[in-house]
Parts: sequence; C-alpha cells; structure tokens
Amino acid sequence: MRKVILLVLTLLYTYFLHAQGTEVPLGNDAYHIMDRIKIKTGIASPFHSSLKFYTRGDVAKYALMMDTASVFISSKDRVDLYWVYKDNNEWLDVLDIPTTIIGGKNQRMHEKVYIDSTKTFYTLEKRRDYVNVEESDKYIYTKKPILNTFYKTPANLFELNQPYFKLRINPIINFKISKEQNEEELNFFNQRGLRLRGVVDDRIWFSANILETQARFPNYVTDRVQRDNAVPGGSFFKDFESSVFNITNGYDFLNGQGHIGFNLTPHFQFQFGHGQHFIGNGYRSLILSDFATNYLYMKFNWRLGRFQYQNLYAELSAEGNRDRKSDNLLGKKYMATHHLSVDILPNLNVGLFETVVFSRNNNFELQYLNPIILYRVVEQMIGSADNVLAGVDVRWDFLKRFSLYGQFVLDEFKFDELFSEGNDWWGNKWAVQAGLKYIDVAGIDHLDAQVEFNMARPFIYTHRDSSSNYAHYNQALAHPLGANFKEYIFKLRYQPIKKLTIDTRVIYADYGEDDDNNYGNNILLPNVTRLGNYGHQLGQGVATKQLLAGLDASYQIWHNTYIELHYLYRKKDSELDARSSTTNFIGGGVRMNIGNRNNDF
Repeated sequence: MRKVILLVLTLLYTYFLHAQGTEVPLGNDAYHIMDRIKIKTGIASPFHSSLKFYTRGDVAKYALMMDTASVFISSKDRVDLYWVYKDNNEWLDVLDIPTTIIGGKNQRMHEKVYIDSTKTFYTLEKRRDYVNVEESDKYIYTKKPILNTFYKTPANLFELNQPYFKLRINPIINFKISKEQNEEELNFFNQRGLRLRGVVDDRIWFSANILETQARFPNYVTDRVQRDNAVPGGSFFKDFESSVFNITNGYDFLNGQGHIGFNLTPHFQFQFGHGQHFIGNGYRSLILSDFATNYLYMKFNWRLGRFQYQNLYAELSAEGNRDRKSDNLLGKKYMATHHLSVDILPNLNVGLFETVVFSRNNNFELQYLNPIILYRVVEQMIGSADNVLAGVDVRWDFLKRFSLYGQFVLDEFKFDELFSEGNDWWGNKWAVQAGLKYIDVAGIDHLDAQVEFNMARPFIYTHRDSSSNYAHYNQALAHPLGANFKEYIFKLRYQPIKKLTIDTRVIYADYGEDDDNNYGNNILLPNVTRLGNYGHQLGQGVATKQLLAGLDASYQIWHNTYIELHYLYRKKDSELDARSSTTNFIGGGVRMNIGNRNNDF
C-alpha cells in the first residue's frame, strides 16, 4: 500500500508540474474557445475561468483533454482545438504520463517491483529528460518554411525546441485606418512590436513584448485623453502628427510587458513582471479589468484541488506623465489583492476577493503582505483610511448551453445607513454585475450570444486623493465608465466558416456626469469635494444617455493574422447640449499576434 501511495503522489507531482507556463495574452482567441468548450462539455478545467490571464500549459492541457474525452464536440470545435494546439505547441506533451500498474486495457509494463498472489505492481517509468513536442501528432508543420528557418510551424516566426529549453519569437502588427463622418482627418492606429516567450526545464518560464504605437483616435476617445491626461491602455505619451495620413492631433506612445514565473511546487507558482490582469467572466469587470495600462506586479498562485488562491501585489502610478511639468518621478501607490476561487461543482464556481489601494510615501505597507488576513482588519489596526474593496464573483454553467455569471463589489458602507430610506448616504458605495452567455444559439454552431448588466453607485472606487483611488496612470482599474452608471450590453459572435468571425455589440449606458460639482462619476476626483453626505442617488449630476453599436469582421489569412473590417456608431445624449456628440465611422486593417481592443466607453 505504501508503494502505491508513493506512486500516486509521484504521478500527481509530475502531472501538476508539467503544466502552467507562459501567459496567454489577454484578448487571445483561446479565451473564447476555452469558454465555449467548458460550457459545452461541463468538464472541469485546470484553470479557474475568473482568474485571467490563463497559462499556455493549462490551455493546451484542457484542449488535449477535450480531444480524448467521451463528449460530443462539433467539427468546428475540433478546428478550434487545433488552433489552440498550433498557438501553444510547446506544451503538447502535458498529458504524456505513463501508466504505472498493469492489468488494464492498453497499459504498459515497466520495471517490476514485487509480485504477490493477486496482483503485479510496477514502478513509474522514468520520465524522459527531454520530451520532444515535435513527436506529438498535434504538432503541425508548415509545408514550405521561409528559408527553411522561419515559420516552420504556422504560429511562430521562429521557434527552438531543445533539451530543457523552448523559445518562440513572433512579430506584432496592428494597423487600422478609418474615416469618421464629418471629419477631415482620418482615424489611425499603427502598432508594431515583437513578442518572445520561453520555458526552461518546464519549471521556469518567461515572456516579453514591446509595442510602439502612433494613433489618432475618434473624437470621444480624444476627449477622454484630454480629460484624464492619459491614453487608454498606454502610459507615457507625446503628441504625434503625420503628413502622410493628414493627422495633426494624434498620440505616440511606447508600451511593453515582461513576465517571469516559477513552478515552485506542484501546487504553488510565483510570477513577477509588468503587465495586466482580469478578474471575472464578463465583458466588463467590476473587480479588476485590463482597461488600465500595464503595471509592475508580483503574484502567487496556490492550487489545491478545487481551490485556487491568488495573491497579487502591484505598484501603481498615482498620476500621469502630463500631470507633472518636470522630469521628476511620478508618485507611486500600491495595490494588494487576494482572491479565493472554489469549484463547488465542476460547473459552479464561487470566488471571494478583497483588495486595498494605498500610499506610504512611495513605500509598501508591509502589513498588507500577509496573504490570508482581512485587509480591513489591518487597516483598522494601523489606523489608516486606505481604499479597501471586497466582494464575490460567481459562475454557473448549466444545460451545456448557458453560463450565468455575476459580481458584487462593496467599497464602503454603514449597516445602519445601508437600509435607511431617503438618506442615500454617499458612503454606501457598491457595484453589481449580472450576465448570461448562450452558446450555439438555437442550435446554430458557433453562434454565441451574451447579455450583461453593470451598475455602480456614485463615488465607488474613489478616495480623498489620487493616492488611493482605484486607478492607475489616471485610468480606471475596473470599469471604464468609472462610477454612477447603469449599463446594458448585448453581444453576438458568429463564425459561419472556420476563417471568418463576425462580432457585434450594442452597449447602452445611463449615467450622471460631473460638472463644476463632483457627483461621483469621475473616480479621479477626490470624494471630499462631494456636495454633502446625503441625497446621493444613482445617475445624479449631468444626466447622460449613451448608445454604442459596433461590428468587427475578421478573416484569418494565416494563423493569428487577420484582415478586418470595423464599424462603430456612438451617440451621446447629454443634458448639456455642448457635451452631446455623435460618432460614426467605418474602416479596416490588419492584425497579427495581438487581440482586438475596442474603446467601448
């Protein structure tokens, strides 16, 4: 018995270590593919869907599980799986684990340990020092590589598979151009870069990318840049002009990501880097989204059966580069987050989270390094008034067609004020999300729908100054609308053929903007400038109704390379006529090895 237990533990050790790996970039098609497969099959995944980014090892592992599982998936789903195999081909050996005890069908015998009167036991086969992923039947070659060196496989410009070391290098291209109605200048987005990733000993992984961007945004995005002194998704920026494209009010900015990770034990992973994260299952997140630019972070992931526990510590910027006129360092602030995700059932997940944003004269508050304590306890103990948020997220997949999800975020409240009528105390700050996904609508393969509702009370995410508001580089860490809004989202995605994808979305928002007074919409404003403590209602301030409708059609001409057509209509109807506007444009472009980012606010 003791030998069998040791055998099982060894097997589990090998199994867990041989997964995880480099991150799947946010916006990658694998997220939608994994979501569909998880809903459609009901099979538990090695990742918890609310904690993004996923790792390539986990995604490849789940795809391989689906390939051999006794569940029905369509031919288009099979095509999706092969897209995942091509995109993550350094992890195609994640299920290459030998059988250890003979007697079953197709099991292999290895070195004999002992024989008794009833059964014969054998030791675990020694795992090869080097597993060549090229031997996998899922490893796909290109028929005619360039110079017999580049694009040997469809997904990678250059790749190296050596004992104990794998490397992938790819270019990034994202070029869009469009014409806005009643505008002489073109909208323009020109982004180029390089991404590399690698794995050492299947234990240490690293990835990095660098992006150089010149852009002229639609007028409503430019208005946001001027309001917040920040480019959505960017950090340091400068003005840009182009005589070639007749652009006089564009922006030029440089951005990049870099991560390194270690699989320290079978159930414990450490990551350190510069990048983004997303918590939730919706189109938006009220907890942590990828709207803001990259930030320095340190992350610990704990995986224990149905439990996944994540500690995330980040250094944020309390201001943007244009908030200061000199070359001095920007003010720093910090974020500490822990999130416990539990698979109560294979199709039911509940997550609990708590996060705190704070500043200590550019020093981290060591008390918040405690990975399991409640931050509110620390806050009270040290006598601070830091910005603490707490809440819950949930996902329930049912009938192998639907996924119901939601979030609830609580910023601050007094119990005796929470249920009082007519007072509307300003400090009762909370937000809620509810959404539903429906795959293969009406039995039509790869026609997927999503509806979502988001609501946030005035002043949520705010603080008395920028040192602790829930923002980074003057960009919201959660919802791009900030606070004091209701929002309704309808999305429809259809893939009629394997290379063509059509995405449509309609977003309606009802919110109250700030004017000379602070009504709790702009989370960058200090909440001490509010008008009194009571009488604060959802939608207060400058009444605004906004409708946004968009369509993105993408045709894949090569793996992860798309020719695209974009259309967007946005109408903002404000109580103040000067703030009303209409945006209407159509355009197209090409995108390679990067996700599509829409400025849907």
